[in-house]
Amino acid sequence: MTEITRVPIQPVAKGSLTKLWIGIILAIAVGAGLAWAAVPRGIDLDVLVEGTGPRPKEGEVVWLNYKGKLADGTVFDESRPIPLPIEGLFPKGTPFPIEEGAAIPGFFEGLKQMQKGGKYNLFIPADKAYGAEPPPGAPIPPNADLEFEIEVIDIMSKATFDRNLKILQQTMQSQMDNGGAGDPGRAPQGAPAPAPVQ
Repeated sequence: MTEITRVPIQPVAKGSLTKLWIGIILAIAVGAGLAWAAVPRGIDLDVLVEGTGPRPKEGEVVWLNYKGKLADGTVFDESRPIPLPIEGLFPKGTPFPIEEGAAIPGFFEGLKQMQKGGKYNLFIPADKAYGAEPPPGAPIPPNADLEFEIEVIDIMSKATFDRNLKILQQTMQSQMDNGGAGDPGRAPQGAPAPAPVQ
């Protein structure tokens, strides 16, 4: 006959069950936090002033005033006025073509959500910015989140942009051929009138 030795089970100390549950809750919270951190984040666009009209599409050119900042507020880039000698061909601001393969994917993703006349704050997480490899010599550290203040001045079709650029080149060539005579702020006589911005 087999003999069984009995071992008494000790009662759970007061408060141990509470500590066990707290430990389980903390383990779940840490796991959820790690899972959230591993999920790629998207851009965040805050509308400061509503724009009007359609949003830019692939192949169009957006004219902007912008300021790019790091998380600590350091400005790493901003738009500068481009002196274009013919009034009416191009709006003020810096032109950005909307096209795939851009250096900062999040920037162009954000532009596609904006409208003419609007002002925006655009937050771009590092994985949608330059990631671990910012441009050589840039004041942007690796894995930096970026923030842009953006004002959309205008949106122009690529066809209109190309046509106006051709007019500009012809005008500049004409001025060079004439020894620089004429008013650089006006289109020469006979030049086609600029198309309305689309």
